[in-house]
Amino acid sequence: MRSAVNTVLIVLYAVLAVLFPSVIADDNQEYRSTLRTHSLFPPYLDQDVQSRWWDFGGDTVINANKHVRLTYDRPSQTGWLFSRLPLTASNFEIEFEFKVSGSGQNIFGDGMAVWITKERAQSGPVFGFVDKFEGLGIFIDTYKNNRPGTMFPYVMAMLGDGKTEYDHDHDGKANEIGGCSARGLRGASIPTKGRITYYKDNYLELQLQYKNEDQWITCFNAPHVTLPTVSYLGFTALTGELSDNHDIISVKAQNIYTPTVANPQQAPVNASVPKANRGSGWGMFLVKLVFIGAVCGSLYVAWTMYAKQRRRSSRF
Repeated sequence: MRSAVNTVLIVLYAVLAVLFPSVIADDNQEYRSTLRTHSLFPPYLDQDVQSRWWDFGGDTVINANKHVRLTYDRPSQTGWLFSRLPLTASNFEIEFEFKVSGSGQNIFGDGMAVWITKERAQSGPVFGFVDKFEGLGIFIDTYKNNRPGTMFPYVMAMLGDGKTEYDHDHDGKANEIGGCSARGLRGASIPTKGRITYYKDNYLELQLQYKNEDQWITCFNAPHVTLPTVSYLGFTALTGELSDNHDIISVKAQNIYTPTVANPQQAPVNASVPKANRGSGWGMFLVKLVFIGAVCGSLYVAWTMYAKQRRRSSRF
């Protein structure tokens, strides 16, 4: 008797798992949705030769079929590219493809940076952006000033409080919350990429791809990181007496979230929810409910007939 009941429960669970996987699945499952307002792909510009979601300035030049060039391989250039809207997602992942190249064989510079800051769209001395910023700066530093024992290019992160200056004389050593040497990043033969993962008030990680495609190297991870509630995503580059080409090729930003209710309207603003699914949700639910009822009814009838047959056979 008990084994038959267990069999019925197992079959019912299997039916639920097929029809309602979200019910059976872990409630803490993460989902990702593209943030179109903070993503960038060729051809970069619209028909009016403008970008809907990004501003650029300084010496930045856009080649619609190839890249956003922040600086050419020329001395004394500064370029920037910044989102027009603030990045308001609590948890997010930003994957960007970039390229650092030039004619210099032994010495070159100065480098480029990724920003998630309160300030935006300004030129300055810190890899092309303002000093005493508030938020996150990730620096791809290709020229070594004074940092003994460190191999360059060097990639590091700094959390700015709006008051502290970047330690330029020592390549940011006093400001670093995490970093790594990335020899081979400049002029790499494969697409060079970075991937920033952030969980609000909890965790920040940077991974790099520059040795082999699809081989991600963890540069650093830093706990208990808090970024400004209103902050903008940006990219800048700077050349001085030494120079390099600094290019942004693509940016893919994603919101990371855990849905609490099965309602498309509760999903993030940038989540892609097909319109056809929104209108047919209740109809599909009723179809599934009727099907489950039919399965349960069939199992009950089968079990009843089985029980009667056993009682009859026990009399003889």
